[in-house]
Amino acid sequence: MTQSDMDYATVLEKINAINAGKHRRNHPLWISLLGGELSRPQVMEFLRQFSVIPLYNHFYHGPLYVSCPNPKWRARMAEVVYEEGTGNLYSNGVPHWQLYIQMGEAFGISAEEMYATEYGAGALSVRSYLTATCDRSFLEGVAATSLAGEAQVPGTAGKLSDLFVEHYGLTPEQAMFYAVHEEADRDHSEAGLEFLREFAKTDMDLDLVVRTVRDAVEVNWWMYSDIHRRIEDIE
Repeated sequence: MTQSDMDYATVLEKINAINAGKHRRNHPLWISLLGGELSRPQVMEFLRQFSVIPLYNHFYHGPLYVSCPNPKWRARMAEVVYEEGTGNLYSNGVPHWQLYIQMGEAFGISAEEMYATEYGAGALSVRSYLTATCDRSFLEGVAATSLAGEAQVPGTAGKLSDLFVEHYGLTPEQAMFYAVHEEADRDHSEAGLEFLREFAKTDMDLDLVVRTVRDAVEVNWWMYSDIHRRIEDIE
């Protein structure tokens, strides 16, 4: 192992520690959600607020495709944008935003209502943060969306999909959004070492990646806390 490899491995350890320190599965919102403790109206509010990610994903991954300086990685970004917009890779030709809408409809939220959601401070913070970060640089954008955001999806998305079927009566097709992301986000987030070797060429780059992951995890955690506060008054 070279010195460079050792540095990258150390950075990945730091990133993993940041994710573990505030992993979504350990947040009270997700503990209640995955435990089947929330009422249908509470789940509906969760889905409305969380829609700020899947319904506006083009604001996040779209700029990363444009700004990516490497043709090989640009193709990867193209796959992400293509899948989100078409669903032709993982979800039988159903775009991910549409999967999310049909899941909301299964809970009684119309598409019009979902798009008219009045977002709380947490959701607005996440959308503003991701939009600004992905517009600013490819390095920061991938760190925020993949090394932080998508890295926490595997192990929770599949469980949530199963829970929606077993506890809330959805069909597997209606709950497909989270089942699809169990697989898709694992693929997106597992190339961390390769990404660092390709794009983080200096100590400053590595420090920037770590700071960005920490910031992204903090902003996501804040959104979960804000949603949790919002649903506490819903029966």
